[in-house]
Amino acid sequence: MGSAVERTDEHVREYLIYRGFTSTLKHLDSEIKADKEKGFRVDKIIDQLQLFIQSFDLFGLKEYWLYLDRRLFCRLEDVYRSTVNKLRTSLYRYYVINTIQKGNLEKTQEFFQKQALELQGQAEWRDWFILPFIPAPEQNPAFSPYFSRQWADTFLVSLHNFLSVLFQCISQLIYRDQREGDEMVHHKLPAYVQNMDRLGDTELLQSQQSTNQATNQPTHPRHKRIQEHEKERKELFSKPPPQTPEKRGETGEVEPPAETSNEPTDSSSLNSRSCGGGTEGQGLSAEQPFIKLSQEEYGEHHSSIMHCRVDCSGRRVASLDVDGVIKVWSFNPIIQTKATIMSKSPLLSLEWATKPDRLLLLGSGVGTVRLYDTDAKKNLYEMNIDETHPRILSLACSPSGSSFVCSAAALSRSGNIDSVPRLPIPVSGQLLLWDTKTVKQQLQFSLEPEPVAINCTAFNHNGNLLVTGAADGVIRLFDMQRYESAMSWRAHDGEVYSVEFSYDENTVFSIGEDGKFIQWNIHRCGVKQSEQVLPQDATGPFVLSGYSGYKQVQVPRGRLFAFDSEGQHVLTCSNSGGLIYRLSNGEQALESVLSLSGHKAPVVTVDWCSAVDCGTCLTASMDGKIKLSTLLAQKS
Repeated sequence: MGSAVERTDEHVREYLIYRGFTSTLKHLDSEIKADKEKGFRVDKIIDQLQLFIQSFDLFGLKEYWLYLDRRLFCRLEDVYRSTVNKLRTSLYRYYVINTIQKGNLEKTQEFFQKQALELQGQAEWRDWFILPFIPAPEQNPAFSPYFSRQWADTFLVSLHNFLSVLFQCISQLIYRDQREGDEMVHHKLPAYVQNMDRLGDTELLQSQQSTNQATNQPTHPRHKRIQEHEKERKELFSKPPPQTPEKRGETGEVEPPAETSNEPTDSSSLNSRSCGGGTEGQGLSAEQPFIKLSQEEYGEHHSSIMHCRVDCSGRRVASLDVDGVIKVWSFNPIIQTKATIMSKSPLLSLEWATKPDRLLLLGSGVGTVRLYDTDAKKNLYEMNIDETHPRILSLACSPSGSSFVCSAAALSRSGNIDSVPRLPIPVSGQLLLWDTKTVKQQLQFSLEPEPVAINCTAFNHNGNLLVTGAADGVIRLFDMQRYESAMSWRAHDGEVYSVEFSYDENTVFSIGEDGKFIQWNIHRCGVKQSEQVLPQDATGPFVLSGYSGYKQVQVPRGRLFAFDSEGQHVLTCSNSGGLIYRLSNGEQALESVLSLSGHKAPVVTVDWCSAVDCGTCLTASMDGKIKLSTLLAQKS
């Protein structure tokens, strides 16, 4: 809606310039500059709120929020009033925390003095009146969460998403009213047109029959039909009834509801539907699980992406391209590069450490793993893994943060770091456990029936289980308390490209070289719970063709699928973006629900970061572009 208002302002400005109305143009610019609604631009509204907070302008903050309440929030249904109140409470707390962090205790006391009458009767503020008198409130268990960066970021994202959906709902309601009026006219129009046709034919017949009659003879049937016509016209253009439960055709039979198609549609229709939050003209559809709020692009890479991962706090992203360039960047509230890492040796894998989350593990093609501090922007350690197995294909950090597993593989039989297509005989490899504190190898896992290259690794939530997918098509599950293999089974014809635990951790999902997406029961070794054949552009190898016969082929290296926060939906790759499916227990394991298009090259790896009701889907492609699609989950 903000972009539409901005375009309209530009058109009006161009018109005034064209007509030479310079005085009116100046008034327009001054009015736009003073516009409290900021042209329905959510980012500018939040910037204005933050300006009041950073300048300790409590009066301006209160007045601006009251204006938004009178102008926008009061139009919402009563069910959303509690959400508005929670956001206002968080906004005031954000202000108070800022005054303490900036050391302006005078403004802290001023807040509680001026707001005492309003807040003292509210339960959520009862404990906050002691805040100005606590020596170190950031260390107090009751208040310490509010001093964290994560709480502030979460609040700002929640406010941003709430306003975005609010503006979308307003535009949808207006459009829906117009659409319902159009549909009413559309369904009444045929009978009206028929009457007009009959009226004209009868008039023509009467005129032919009355040619020999006196011209002043009244035609009473004609007057009667004109009166009926006027009556129908008034009914047609009168206000339609509030509810139209059934649509009837000309024969009076009830028309069946429109069928919902599960077939893929073009990207433009999917985009319009996702941005609108459901089927066109229906507002927020209950059947549409996500609303696509926005899509942004990170374009700092100049070659194909291999890996793209969000850290465990959801604040930073690390992306690696085939040239060995790593970018560490943030996307909230704006996209900003924090660090650039250049490597002389080729890099093949990366993983965020869990504790502390500022550390990044980087696996190379020459048998080394580096531990990089993204805040200090320097290498802390460089570990030599194994000279005979120099390719570090996969890294996974234990949730406890005390160790990580490392998959090391020998060179491909062509002698290259990567060869395409792959040879049918899998190369040898090792799976190692390293201690992050002592920076020493703890043990080497046994890989049966023979040492083989492990392509992908993943821990469960507490680090007690480790699942791996290998080049021989076998999935192996390791007990990390006993450091031994619990079970293994042949999962795919060809290599296993990507493997993850399910939300309840009773199953694991895998994608393999055979193009299948399979769910496995880990309590019954080798038993499939579901299986789905995916298109080739979701599983690889990925192909980018150009002019003059140019062709680039990339084998899968990064994560090929990622789950939402509740494990009910999965994001996969495609030629033009990401595809979101709903997981089901029926014959069809996957049900397509949303397309995140926008890429001009095949997407090769994905990730999904969830926070509160808002999630960010990352899709990275072979042209070096990374799209960030912000989604709002609709709760049923």
